[in-house]
Amino acid sequence: MLPPSRPLHKTRLPRTPTLLTFATMSSLFRRCTVLRLLVGAIRLLAPLPVFAQLPAKRPSLVVLVTIDQMRADYLDRFASQMHGGLARLANGGARFTDAHHDHAITETAPGHASLLSGRFPRSTGIMMNRIGVDDADAPLTAGAYGTGASPKRFIGTTFADWLRAANARTRTLSVSMKDRGAILPIGRSKSDVYWYSADGRFTTSTYYRDALPKWVNGFNERHLPQSYAGKSWTLLLPDVAYAETDSVPVEGGGIDVVFPHRLPTDPIDAGSLVRATPFMDDLVLAFALHGISSMALGTTSTQTDLLAISLSATDVIGHRYGPDSREIHDQILRVDRALGRFLDSLYALRDSTTVTIVLTGDHGVGTIPELAPDSIQPRPTRVKLYGLLTPLIARMVAAKVDTNAIDLDEQILLMNRTMFKNQAFADSLVDAFAVAARQQPGVSRVDRFRALFEDTLSDPIARRWAHQFPATAQIELVITLTRFSTFGGNVASHGSPYNYDSNVPLIFYGAGIAPGRHVEFVRTVDIAPTLAAVVGVRVGERVDGVVLQVGSKP
Repeated sequence: MLPPSRPLHKTRLPRTPTLLTFATMSSLFRRCTVLRLLVGAIRLLAPLPVFAQLPAKRPSLVVLVTIDQMRADYLDRFASQMHGGLARLANGGARFTDAHHDHAITETAPGHASLLSGRFPRSTGIMMNRIGVDDADAPLTAGAYGTGASPKRFIGTTFADWLRAANARTRTLSVSMKDRGAILPIGRSKSDVYWYSADGRFTTSTYYRDALPKWVNGFNERHLPQSYAGKSWTLLLPDVAYAETDSVPVEGGGIDVVFPHRLPTDPIDAGSLVRATPFMDDLVLAFALHGISSMALGTTSTQTDLLAISLSATDVIGHRYGPDSREIHDQILRVDRALGRFLDSLYALRDSTTVTIVLTGDHGVGTIPELAPDSIQPRPTRVKLYGLLTPLIARMVAAKVDTNAIDLDEQILLMNRTMFKNQAFADSLVDAFAVAARQQPGVSRVDRFRALFEDTLSDPIARRWAHQFPATAQIELVITLTRFSTFGGNVASHGSPYNYDSNVPLIFYGAGIAPGRHVEFVRTVDIAPTLAAVVGVRVGERVDGVVLQVGSKP
Protein backbone atom coordinates (compact mmCIF):
# COMPACT_ATOMS: atom_id res chain seq x y z
CA MET A 1 0.00 0.00 0.00
CA LEU A 2 1.01 3.62 -0.43
CA PRO A 3 3.54 4.53 2.28
CA PRO A 4 3.03 7.69 4.32
CA SER A 5 5.57 10.47 4.05
CA ARG A 6 6.61 9.79 7.65
CA PRO A 7 5.78 6.92 10.03
CA LEU A 8 2.20 6.65 11.22
CA HIS A 9 1.58 5.46 14.76
CA LYS A 10 -1.45 3.87 16.33
CA THR A 11 -1.92 6.46 19.04
CA ARG A 12 -0.97 9.97 17.99
CA LEU A 13 -0.86 10.15 14.23
CA PRO A 14 1.53 12.78 12.88
CA ARG A 15 0.41 15.24 10.24
CA THR A 16 1.67 14.22 6.83
CA PRO A 17 2.03 17.28 4.61
CA THR A 18 2.99 15.35 1.47
CA LEU A 19 -0.10 13.18 1.88
CA LEU A 20 -2.63 15.77 2.97
CA THR A 21 -1.47 19.02 1.42
CA PHE A 22 1.31 18.21 -1.00
CA ALA A 23 2.86 21.63 -0.35
CA THR A 24 6.30 22.25 1.06
CA MET A 25 5.89 24.81 3.83
CA SER A 26 8.12 27.73 3.04
CA SER A 27 9.71 30.38 5.16
CA LEU A 28 6.70 32.66 4.66
CA PHE A 29 5.24 31.45 7.93
CA ARG A 30 8.57 31.96 9.69
CA ARG A 31 8.90 35.47 8.33
CA CYS A 32 5.59 36.88 9.44
CA THR A 33 6.43 40.50 8.57
CA VAL A 34 6.56 39.76 4.87
CA LEU A 35 3.48 37.55 5.06
CA ARG A 36 1.44 40.27 6.73
CA LEU A 37 2.49 42.76 4.08
CA LEU A 38 1.36 40.37 1.38
CA VAL A 39 -1.96 39.47 2.99
CA GLY A 40 -2.73 43.04 3.95
CA ALA A 41 -2.78 44.36 0.39
CA ILE A 42 -5.49 42.47 -1.42
CA ARG A 43 -8.33 44.75 -2.42
CA LEU A 44 -8.81 45.61 -6.11
CA LEU A 45 -12.01 46.81 -7.71
CA ALA A 46 -13.47 44.33 -10.17
CA PRO A 47 -16.38 44.59 -12.59
CA LEU A 48 -19.89 44.33 -11.26
CA PRO A 49 -21.70 41.19 -12.37
CA VAL A 50 -24.57 41.08 -14.80
CA PHE A 51 -27.82 40.28 -12.99
CA ALA A 52 -30.40 37.93 -14.41
CA GLN A 53 -34.12 38.08 -13.79
CA LEU A 54 -35.59 35.96 -11.03
CA PRO A 55 -36.13 32.43 -12.37
CA ALA A 56 -39.67 31.06 -12.68
CA LYS A 57 -38.81 28.23 -10.28
CA ARG A 58 -35.77 28.48 -8.09
CA PRO A 59 -33.85 25.34 -7.08
CA SER A 60 -34.26 24.15 -3.51
CA LEU A 61 -30.74 22.70 -3.46
CA VAL A 62 -27.50 23.69 -5.18
CA VAL A 63 -24.69 21.13 -5.14
CA LEU A 64 -21.11 22.12 -5.97
CA VAL A 65 -18.87 19.12 -6.67
CA THR A 66 -15.18 19.99 -6.92
CA ILE A 67 -12.79 17.22 -7.91
CA ASP A 68 -9.32 18.12 -6.70
CA GLN A 69 -6.75 18.01 -9.55
CA MET A 70 -9.39 17.14 -12.15
CA ARG A 71 -8.15 18.04 -15.63
CA ALA A 72 -10.74 18.93 -18.25
CA ASP A 73 -9.32 16.50 -20.79
CA TYR A 74 -10.04 13.50 -18.54
CA LEU A 75 -13.72 13.75 -19.49
CA ASP A 76 -12.92 13.10 -23.14
CA ARG A 77 -9.89 10.84 -22.66
CA PHE A 78 -11.84 8.26 -20.67
CA ALA A 79 -15.32 8.97 -22.06
CA SER A 80 -15.78 5.57 -23.71
CA GLN A 81 -15.36 3.84 -20.34
CA MET A 82 -17.47 6.20 -18.25
CA HIS A 83 -21.17 5.59 -17.65
CA GLY A 84 -21.67 6.97 -14.13
CA GLY A 85 -21.99 10.45 -12.70
CA LEU A 86 -19.28 12.15 -14.75
CA ALA A 87 -20.80 10.83 -17.95
CA ARG A 88 -24.32 11.80 -16.86
CA LEU A 89 -23.30 15.37 -16.06
CA ALA A 90 -21.12 15.79 -19.17
CA ASN A 91 -23.77 14.46 -21.54
CA GLY A 92 -26.81 16.05 -19.93
CA GLY A 93 -25.57 19.39 -18.68
CA ALA A 94 -24.25 22.71 -19.94
CA ARG A 95 -20.59 21.80 -20.41
CA PHE A 96 -17.89 24.42 -20.91
CA THR A 97 -14.86 22.75 -22.47
CA ASP A 98 -12.51 25.75 -22.25
CA ALA A 99 -12.95 26.70 -18.57
CA HIS A 100 -9.91 27.92 -16.65
CA HIS A 101 -8.66 29.06 -13.31
CA ASP A 102 -7.37 32.32 -14.73
CA HIS A 103 -4.66 32.88 -12.12
CA ALA A 104 -0.99 31.93 -12.02
CA ILE A 105 -0.52 29.75 -8.92
CA THR A 106 -2.98 26.97 -9.65
CA GLU A 107 -3.17 25.34 -6.23
CA THR A 108 -5.88 23.89 -4.02
CA ALA A 109 -6.46 26.85 -1.69
CA PRO A 110 -6.64 29.65 -4.30
CA GLY A 111 -8.76 27.47 -6.56
CA HIS A 112 -11.33 26.54 -3.93
CA ALA A 113 -11.52 30.12 -2.65
CA SER A 114 -12.38 31.43 -6.14
CA LEU A 115 -15.19 29.00 -6.99
CA LEU A 116 -18.10 30.44 -5.00
CA SER A 117 -16.68 33.90 -4.40
CA GLY A 118 -16.52 34.87 -8.06
CA ARG A 119 -13.22 36.60 -7.39
CA PHE A 120 -9.58 36.02 -8.25
CA PRO A 121 -7.03 35.21 -5.52
CA ARG A 122 -5.85 38.84 -5.54
CA SER A 123 -9.07 39.80 -3.71
CA THR A 124 -10.03 36.68 -1.73
CA GLY A 125 -6.81 36.86 0.29
CA ILE A 126 -6.12 33.17 -0.44
CA MET A 127 -3.29 33.66 -2.91
CA MET A 128 -1.28 30.50 -2.19
CA ASN A 129 -1.67 27.24 -0.29
CA ARG A 130 0.65 28.66 2.37
CA ILE A 131 -1.85 31.48 2.90
CA GLY A 132 -4.60 28.99 3.54
CA VAL A 133 -6.61 27.85 6.54
CA ASP A 134 -4.15 26.79 9.26
CA ASP A 135 -5.19 28.53 12.48
CA ALA A 136 -3.87 27.56 15.91
CA ASP A 137 -6.60 29.69 17.48
CA ALA A 138 -9.30 27.42 16.05
CA PRO A 139 -8.40 23.90 17.25
CA LEU A 140 -10.23 20.84 16.02
CA THR A 141 -13.24 19.66 17.95
CA ALA A 142 -13.64 16.36 19.79
CA GLY A 143 -9.89 15.90 20.14
CA ALA A 144 -9.43 15.02 16.48
CA TYR A 145 -5.86 14.88 15.21
CA GLY A 146 -4.55 17.79 13.14
CA THR A 147 -3.84 21.50 13.27
CA GLY A 148 -6.55 24.04 13.86
CA ALA A 149 -8.20 25.59 10.82
CA SER A 150 -10.46 28.49 9.92
CA PRO A 151 -11.16 30.91 7.06
CA LYS A 152 -9.69 33.89 8.94
CA ARG A 153 -7.48 34.86 5.97
CA PHE A 154 -10.41 34.79 3.54
CA ILE A 155 -11.75 38.23 2.65
CA GLY A 156 -15.17 39.05 1.27
CA THR A 157 -18.31 37.02 0.68
CA THR A 158 -19.40 33.95 -1.25
CA PHE A 159 -22.52 32.45 -2.79
CA ALA A 160 -23.30 30.97 0.64
CA ASP A 161 -23.50 34.48 2.10
CA TRP A 162 -25.62 35.73 -0.80
CA LEU A 163 -28.11 32.90 -0.26
CA ARG A 164 -28.31 33.64 3.44
CA ALA A 165 -28.75 37.35 2.81
CA ALA A 166 -31.78 36.51 0.68
CA ASN A 167 -33.16 34.03 3.23
CA ALA A 168 -31.72 33.66 6.70
CA ARG A 169 -33.10 30.11 6.94
CA THR A 170 -30.76 28.87 4.18
CA ARG A 171 -28.69 25.87 5.27
CA THR A 172 -25.16 25.14 4.05
CA LEU A 173 -23.07 21.97 4.34
CA SER A 174 -19.50 21.73 3.06
CA VAL A 175 -17.40 18.58 3.29
CA SER A 176 -14.03 17.36 2.03
CA MET A 177 -11.08 15.19 2.96
CA LYS A 178 -9.01 18.39 3.16
CA ASP A 179 -9.71 21.20 5.60
CA ARG A 180 -9.13 23.87 2.95
CA GLY A 181 -11.32 21.97 0.49
CA ALA A 182 -14.22 22.18 2.93
CA ILE A 183 -13.60 25.66 4.32
CA LEU A 184 -12.67 27.88 1.40
CA PRO A 185 -15.57 27.36 -1.03
CA ILE A 186 -17.94 29.02 1.42
CA GLY A 187 -15.51 31.59 2.83
CA ARG A 188 -16.14 32.97 6.30
CA SER A 189 -19.70 31.65 6.54
CA LYS A 190 -20.24 29.91 9.88
CA SER A 191 -22.03 26.92 8.44
CA ASP A 192 -21.74 23.17 8.82
CA VAL A 193 -18.19 22.54 7.58
CA TYR A 194 -16.43 19.20 8.06
CA TRP A 195 -13.26 17.50 6.89
CA TYR A 196 -11.43 14.24 7.47
CA SER A 197 -8.99 13.77 10.31
CA ALA A 198 -6.08 11.34 10.08
CA ASP A 199 -7.59 9.47 13.03
CA GLY A 200 -10.45 8.30 10.81
CA ARG A 201 -13.15 10.79 11.82
CA PHE A 202 -14.87 13.72 10.17
CA THR A 203 -14.31 16.79 12.26
CA THR A 204 -14.51 20.57 12.31
CA SER A 205 -12.89 23.37 14.29
CA THR A 206 -13.99 25.67 17.05
CA TYR A 207 -14.43 28.43 14.47
CA TYR A 208 -17.66 26.63 13.56
CA ARG A 209 -18.72 24.82 16.72
CA ASP A 210 -17.33 23.54 20.04
CA ALA A 211 -18.74 20.04 19.66
CA LEU A 212 -19.75 17.82 16.78
CA PRO A 213 -23.50 17.44 16.22
CA LYS A 214 -25.15 14.14 16.94
CA TRP A 215 -25.46 13.19 13.28
CA VAL A 216 -21.72 13.61 12.65
CA ASN A 217 -20.86 11.56 15.74
CA GLY A 218 -23.28 8.92 14.54
CA PHE A 219 -21.53 8.70 11.18
CA ASN A 220 -18.11 8.51 12.82
CA GLU A 221 -19.27 5.75 15.15
CA ARG A 222 -19.88 3.52 12.14
CA HIS A 223 -16.06 3.35 11.70
CA LEU A 224 -16.33 3.08 7.93
CA PRO A 225 -12.71 4.14 7.24
CA GLN A 226 -11.37 1.40 9.51
CA SER A 227 -13.47 -1.16 7.64
CA TYR A 228 -11.08 -0.83 4.70
CA ALA A 229 -8.28 -2.48 6.70
CA GLY A 230 -6.62 -5.16 4.61
CA LYS A 231 -8.60 -4.27 1.48
CA SER A 232 -6.90 -3.60 -1.84
CA TRP A 233 -7.39 -1.02 -4.53
CA THR A 234 -7.70 -3.19 -7.61
CA LEU A 235 -8.45 -2.33 -11.21
CA LEU A 236 -12.10 -1.61 -11.89
CA LEU A 237 -11.91 -3.04 -15.41
CA PRO A 238 -9.94 -5.93 -16.92
CA ASP A 239 -6.24 -5.29 -17.44
CA VAL A 240 -6.63 -5.00 -21.23
CA ALA A 241 -8.88 -1.95 -20.78
CA TYR A 242 -5.90 0.16 -19.69
CA ALA A 243 -3.35 1.35 -22.23
CA GLU A 244 -0.97 2.67 -19.57
CA THR A 245 1.99 0.62 -18.34
CA ASP A 246 1.41 -0.58 -14.79
CA SER A 247 5.00 -0.49 -13.59
CA VAL A 248 6.69 2.90 -14.16
CA PRO A 249 9.60 3.32 -11.70
CA VAL A 250 9.43 7.13 -11.47
CA GLU A 251 5.80 6.92 -10.34
CA GLY A 252 5.37 6.77 -6.60
CA GLY A 253 9.06 7.35 -6.11
CA GLY A 254 9.55 3.76 -7.20
CA ILE A 255 7.47 2.41 -4.28
CA ASP A 256 4.23 0.46 -4.68
CA VAL A 257 3.87 1.13 -8.40
CA VAL A 258 1.99 -2.04 -9.41
CA PHE A 259 -1.67 -2.95 -8.85
CA PRO A 260 -3.15 -4.01 -6.49
CA HIS A 261 -2.41 -1.39 -3.83
CA ARG A 262 -3.18 -2.89 -0.44
CA LEU A 263 -4.18 -1.03 2.70
CA PRO A 264 -2.68 -2.08 6.07
CA THR A 265 -4.50 -4.68 8.11
CA ASP A 266 -4.35 -2.47 11.19
CA PRO A 267 -7.64 -0.46 11.29
CA ILE A 268 -6.00 2.69 12.63
CA ASP A 269 -3.33 2.75 9.95
CA ALA A 270 -5.95 1.93 7.31
CA GLY A 271 -8.12 4.81 8.52
CA SER A 272 -5.23 7.16 7.83
CA LEU A 273 -3.93 5.72 4.57
CA VAL A 274 -7.36 5.34 3.02
CA ARG A 275 -6.83 8.99 2.06
CA ALA A 276 -4.49 7.85 -0.70
CA THR A 277 -7.06 5.60 -2.40
CA PRO A 278 -10.33 6.03 -4.34
CA PHE A 279 -12.14 4.79 -1.22
CA MET A 280 -11.71 8.25 0.30
CA ASP A 281 -14.13 9.74 -2.22
CA ASP A 282 -16.67 7.06 -1.31
CA LEU A 283 -16.40 8.09 2.33
CA VAL A 284 -16.84 11.80 1.60
CA LEU A 285 -19.88 11.16 -0.60
CA ALA A 286 -21.41 8.87 2.02
CA PHE A 287 -20.91 11.58 4.64
CA ALA A 288 -22.49 14.17 2.33
CA LEU A 289 -25.57 12.00 1.78
CA HIS A 290 -25.86 11.45 5.52
CA GLY A 291 -25.68 15.22 5.98
CA ILE A 292 -28.37 15.90 3.39
CA SER A 293 -30.81 13.72 5.32
CA SER A 294 -29.73 14.84 8.78
CA MET A 295 -29.87 18.56 7.96
CA ALA A 296 -32.94 18.25 5.71
CA LEU A 297 -31.17 20.08 2.90
CA GLY A 298 -33.30 20.91 -0.11
CA THR A 299 -36.66 20.14 1.48
CA THR A 300 -38.14 23.64 1.41
CA SER A 301 -39.35 25.31 -1.78
CA THR A 302 -39.13 28.78 -0.22
CA GLN A 303 -35.34 28.67 0.18
CA THR A 304 -32.27 27.38 -1.59
CA ASP A 305 -29.82 25.29 0.43
CA LEU A 306 -26.20 24.69 -0.52
CA LEU A 307 -24.07 21.55 -0.46
CA ALA A 308 -20.36 21.85 -1.34
CA ILE A 309 -18.40 18.63 -1.82
CA SER A 310 -14.68 18.52 -2.56
CA LEU A 311 -13.30 15.12 -3.57
CA SER A 312 -9.56 14.88 -2.89
CA ALA A 313 -8.50 11.36 -3.89
CA THR A 314 -7.71 12.36 -7.48
CA ASP A 315 -5.23 14.94 -6.17
CA VAL A 316 -3.48 12.48 -3.85
CA ILE A 317 -3.25 9.81 -6.52
CA GLY A 318 -2.31 12.27 -9.26
CA HIS A 319 0.56 13.72 -7.24
CA ARG A 320 1.95 10.27 -6.60
CA TYR A 321 1.47 8.61 -9.98
CA GLY A 322 0.95 11.46 -12.45
CA PRO A 323 -1.83 12.27 -14.93
CA ASP A 324 -0.70 9.67 -17.48
CA SER A 325 -0.67 6.69 -15.11
CA ARG A 326 -2.83 3.61 -14.93
CA GLU A 327 -3.68 4.68 -11.39
CA ILE A 328 -5.20 8.00 -12.46
CA HIS A 329 -7.05 6.26 -15.29
CA ASP A 330 -8.66 3.88 -12.82
CA GLN A 331 -9.33 6.66 -10.31
CA ILE A 332 -11.29 8.71 -12.87
CA LEU A 333 -13.40 5.67 -13.71
CA ARG A 334 -14.00 5.08 -10.02
CA VAL A 335 -14.98 8.67 -9.28
CA ASP A 336 -17.34 8.45 -12.26
CA ARG A 337 -19.06 5.42 -10.68
CA ALA A 338 -19.02 6.96 -7.21
CA LEU A 339 -20.70 10.12 -8.47
CA GLY A 340 -23.25 8.00 -10.30
CA ARG A 341 -24.20 6.24 -7.07
CA PHE A 342 -24.30 9.59 -5.28
CA LEU A 343 -26.67 11.10 -7.85
CA ASP A 344 -28.95 8.06 -7.71
CA SER A 345 -29.10 8.35 -3.92
CA LEU A 346 -29.57 12.12 -4.02
CA TYR A 347 -32.48 11.87 -6.44
CA ALA A 348 -34.04 9.15 -4.30
CA LEU A 349 -34.04 11.70 -1.46
CA ARG A 350 -34.91 14.87 -3.41
CA ASP A 351 -36.89 15.73 -6.54
CA SER A 352 -34.31 16.02 -9.31
CA THR A 353 -36.21 18.95 -10.85
CA THR A 354 -35.40 21.04 -7.76
CA VAL A 355 -31.63 20.37 -7.70
CA THR A 356 -28.93 22.30 -9.56
CA ILE A 357 -25.46 20.74 -9.75
CA VAL A 358 -22.12 22.27 -10.71
CA LEU A 359 -19.09 20.11 -11.38
CA THR A 360 -15.60 21.58 -11.62
CA GLY A 361 -12.00 21.22 -10.42
CA ASP A 362 -9.67 23.38 -8.36
CA HIS A 363 -6.68 22.98 -10.73
CA GLY A 364 -5.14 20.51 -13.17
CA VAL A 365 -1.71 18.87 -13.15
CA GLY A 366 1.31 18.51 -15.39
CA THR A 367 2.99 15.43 -16.78
CA ILE A 368 5.79 14.03 -14.61
CA PRO A 369 8.88 15.96 -15.85
CA GLU A 370 10.92 12.81 -16.43
CA LEU A 371 8.12 11.35 -18.59
CA ALA A 372 7.43 14.40 -20.76
CA PRO A 373 7.45 13.65 -24.52
CA ASP A 374 10.66 14.34 -26.42
CA SER A 375 8.82 17.09 -28.29
CA ILE A 376 8.74 19.18 -25.11
CA GLN A 377 11.74 21.50 -25.35
CA PRO A 378 13.49 22.72 -23.35
CA ARG A 379 13.42 19.54 -21.33
CA PRO A 380 11.38 19.85 -18.11
CA THR A 381 13.27 19.68 -14.85
CA ARG A 382 12.82 20.10 -11.10
CA VAL A 383 13.82 23.57 -10.00
CA LYS A 384 15.26 24.78 -6.71
CA LEU A 385 16.05 28.47 -6.37
CA TYR A 386 16.54 28.96 -2.65
CA GLY A 387 20.32 28.73 -2.99
CA LEU A 388 20.24 31.93 -5.01
CA LEU A 389 19.37 33.83 -1.85
CA THR A 390 22.70 32.99 -0.18
CA PRO A 391 24.84 35.69 -1.87
CA LEU A 392 22.04 38.23 -1.39
CA ILE A 393 21.84 37.48 2.33
CA ALA A 394 25.61 37.81 2.60
CA ARG A 395 25.47 41.26 0.99
CA MET A 396 22.66 42.31 3.33
CA VAL A 397 24.62 41.17 6.38
CA ALA A 398 27.64 43.13 5.20
CA ALA A 399 25.46 46.21 4.70
CA LYS A 400 23.83 45.68 8.12
CA VAL A 401 20.35 45.25 6.62
CA ASP A 402 17.90 42.96 8.40
CA THR A 403 17.83 39.74 6.36
CA ASN A 404 14.12 39.31 7.15
CA ALA A 405 13.52 42.06 4.60
CA ILE A 406 13.73 39.58 1.72
CA ASP A 407 12.15 36.19 1.18
CA LEU A 408 11.57 33.64 -1.56
CA ASP A 409 8.47 31.48 -1.74
CA GLU A 410 9.26 29.24 -4.70
CA GLN A 411 8.04 31.42 -7.57
CA ILE A 412 7.81 34.83 -5.88
CA LEU A 413 10.52 37.07 -4.45
CA LEU A 414 9.18 39.34 -1.72
CA MET A 415 10.82 42.39 -0.23
CA ASN A 416 9.92 44.77 2.58
CA ARG A 417 11.40 47.97 1.17
CA THR A 418 10.68 49.93 4.34
CA MET A 419 13.57 48.04 5.92
CA PHE A 420 16.03 49.44 3.36
CA LYS A 421 17.46 52.91 3.79
CA ASN A 422 19.14 52.64 0.39
CA GLN A 423 16.58 51.74 -2.28
CA ALA A 424 19.27 51.50 -4.95
CA PHE A 425 20.86 48.74 -2.88
CA ALA A 426 17.48 46.96 -2.68
CA ASP A 427 17.11 47.23 -6.46
CA SER A 428 20.58 45.77 -6.97
CA LEU A 429 19.62 42.72 -4.90
CA VAL A 430 16.48 42.16 -6.94
CA ASP A 431 18.39 42.57 -10.20
CA ALA A 432 21.07 40.13 -9.08
CA PHE A 433 18.51 37.51 -8.17
CA ALA A 434 16.69 37.96 -11.49
CA VAL A 435 19.89 37.52 -13.49
CA ALA A 436 20.85 34.38 -11.57
CA ALA A 437 17.34 32.89 -11.77
CA ARG A 438 17.08 33.37 -15.53
CA GLN A 439 20.22 31.25 -15.95
CA GLN A 440 18.74 28.27 -14.09
CA PRO A 441 17.51 25.25 -16.10
CA GLY A 442 13.74 25.07 -16.06
CA VAL A 443 13.16 28.82 -15.68
CA SER A 444 11.22 30.35 -18.57
CA ARG A 445 10.91 33.96 -17.44
CA VAL A 446 11.53 36.19 -14.44
CA ASP A 447 9.36 39.30 -14.38
CA ARG A 448 9.21 42.41 -12.29
CA PHE A 449 5.77 41.98 -10.80
CA ARG A 450 4.59 45.54 -11.29
CA ALA A 451 5.67 45.53 -14.93
CA LEU A 452 3.28 42.68 -15.67
CA PHE A 453 0.27 44.99 -15.33
CA GLU A 454 1.41 46.89 -18.44
CA ASP A 455 0.27 44.12 -20.81
CA THR A 456 -2.39 41.77 -19.53
CA LEU A 457 -4.29 41.65 -22.84
CA SER A 458 -1.78 40.05 -25.17
CA ASP A 459 0.28 38.25 -22.50
CA PRO A 460 -1.84 35.55 -20.81
CA ILE A 461 0.88 34.69 -18.29
CA ALA A 462 1.07 38.34 -17.24
CA ARG A 463 -2.72 38.40 -16.94
CA ARG A 464 -2.75 35.38 -14.67
CA TRP A 465 -0.05 36.80 -12.43
CA ALA A 466 -2.03 40.04 -12.23
CA HIS A 467 -5.05 38.03 -11.09
CA GLN A 468 -3.00 36.25 -8.43
CA PHE A 469 -1.80 39.20 -6.34
CA PRO A 470 -2.88 42.82 -5.95
CA ALA A 471 -0.64 45.42 -7.51
CA THR A 472 0.22 46.75 -4.04
CA ALA A 473 1.64 43.44 -2.79
CA GLN A 474 5.26 43.50 -1.60
CA ILE A 475 6.35 41.28 -4.50
CA GLU A 476 9.41 42.17 -6.54
CA LEU A 477 9.71 39.23 -8.93
CA VAL A 478 7.58 36.36 -10.17
CA ILE A 479 9.20 33.29 -11.69
CA THR A 480 7.50 31.24 -14.40
CA LEU A 481 9.04 27.87 -15.18
CA THR A 482 9.22 26.16 -18.55
CA ARG A 483 6.36 23.83 -19.43
CA PHE A 484 6.17 20.77 -17.15
CA SER A 485 9.07 21.90 -14.98
CA THR A 486 8.12 21.96 -11.30
CA PHE A 487 9.05 23.21 -7.87
CA GLY A 488 8.82 20.97 -4.84
CA GLY A 489 9.15 17.27 -4.25
CA ASN A 490 5.91 15.80 -5.63
CA VAL A 491 6.24 13.18 -8.34
CA ALA A 492 3.75 15.15 -10.43
CA SER A 493 2.71 18.68 -9.60
CA HIS A 494 0.75 21.80 -10.53
CA GLY A 495 0.85 25.48 -9.69
CA SER A 496 1.82 27.02 -13.03
CA PRO A 497 -0.02 29.52 -15.28
CA TYR A 498 -0.06 27.00 -18.16
CA ASN A 499 -3.29 25.57 -19.51
CA TYR A 500 -2.59 22.02 -18.38
CA ASP A 501 -2.79 23.35 -14.81
CA SER A 502 -5.62 25.83 -15.36
CA ASN A 503 -8.08 23.98 -17.62
CA VAL A 504 -10.72 22.20 -15.51
CA PRO A 505 -14.18 20.79 -16.17
CA LEU A 506 -17.12 23.11 -15.78
CA ILE A 507 -20.62 21.64 -16.04
CA PHE A 508 -23.96 23.06 -14.89
CA TYR A 509 -26.69 20.44 -14.63
CA GLY A 510 -30.29 20.12 -13.49
CA ALA A 511 -32.85 22.71 -12.42
CA GLY A 512 -32.69 25.90 -14.46
CA ILE A 513 -29.99 24.58 -16.82
CA ALA A 514 -30.23 24.07 -20.58
CA PRO A 515 -28.01 21.16 -21.77
CA GLY A 516 -25.42 21.99 -24.39
CA ARG A 517 -21.73 22.14 -25.23
CA HIS A 518 -19.96 25.50 -25.02
CA VAL A 519 -16.50 26.01 -26.49
CA GLU A 520 -15.88 29.66 -25.56
CA PHE A 521 -13.22 30.64 -23.03
CA VAL A 522 -14.71 31.04 -19.55
CA ARG A 523 -13.31 31.29 -16.04
CA THR A 524 -14.14 29.50 -12.83
CA VAL A 525 -14.89 32.90 -11.26
CA ASP A 526 -17.99 32.87 -13.48
CA ILE A 527 -19.53 30.05 -11.42
CA ALA A 528 -20.72 32.14 -8.48
CA PRO A 529 -22.51 34.94 -10.39
CA THR A 530 -24.04 32.35 -12.71
CA LEU A 531 -25.44 30.40 -9.76
CA ALA A 532 -26.74 33.63 -8.28
CA ALA A 533 -28.61 34.28 -11.53
CA VAL A 534 -29.99 30.71 -11.66
CA VAL A 535 -31.21 30.92 -8.07
CA GLY A 536 -32.30 34.54 -8.25
CA VAL A 537 -30.23 36.11 -5.49
CA ARG A 538 -28.19 39.27 -5.62
CA VAL A 539 -24.40 39.08 -5.74
CA GLY A 540 -23.16 40.62 -2.51
CA GLU A 541 -20.13 42.53 -3.76
CA ARG A 542 -18.03 43.37 -6.81
CA VAL A 543 -16.82 40.19 -8.46
CA ASP A 544 -14.53 39.27 -11.34
CA GLY A 545 -16.88 36.74 -12.88
CA VAL A 546 -19.82 37.22 -15.24
CA VAL A 547 -23.08 35.35 -15.72
CA LEU A 548 -22.79 32.49 -18.20
CA GLN A 549 -25.69 31.67 -20.48
CA VAL A 550 -26.82 28.35 -19.03
CA GLY A 551 -30.49 28.97 -18.20
CA SER A 552 -33.36 26.96 -19.58
CA LYS A 553 -36.45 28.72 -20.86
CA PRO A 554 -39.36 28.95 -18.38
